[in-house]
Amino acid sequence: MDSVLHLLGLARKGGNLALGEAPVKEALERKTARLLLVAADAADNTKDQAVRLAGKTPCLEVPWTKEELGAALGRSACALLVLTDAGLAGAVAGGLARRDEARYGEAAALLREKARRTLKRQKDKRAREKARNKAGRRPWAAPPKGPGGPKAP
Repeated sequence: MDSVLHLLGLARKGGNLALGEAPVKEALERKTARLLLVAADAADNTKDQAVRLAGKTPCLEVPWTKEELGAALGRSACALLVLTDAGLAGAVAGGLARRDEARYGEAAALLREKARRTLKRQKDKRAREKARNKAGRRPWAAPPKGPGGPKAP
């Protein structure tokens, strides 16, 4: 099995893949789509609709037929699918670029950069949360004595 098809299977099992026209359209409308893939033998109308719906989301025609894509994803056929994870989208585009650099190289570079920025944002967010949690836990200290402190009996 091709490594890209294997990645698509993993994405499906991980819940990072939308398959079919309605789920793909929903993911594109919610702006959660990172990469739109169209089967090589998809109808021209389907391809045109996919490109129109994609907007700024990269849209690639893959070298597999609907049946080959469907078999890799546990379905009878699949003409459209969307990856919703930036890292997986970059890995899939990179795998496609290794097969045909001229056709997929630009999209792969774009998606790798997006995945890198997404990972950096996630790391920064975790660091801020860790610092915020650490600042909230102060060690116990006795109350101050003196004019502003508690009065002695």
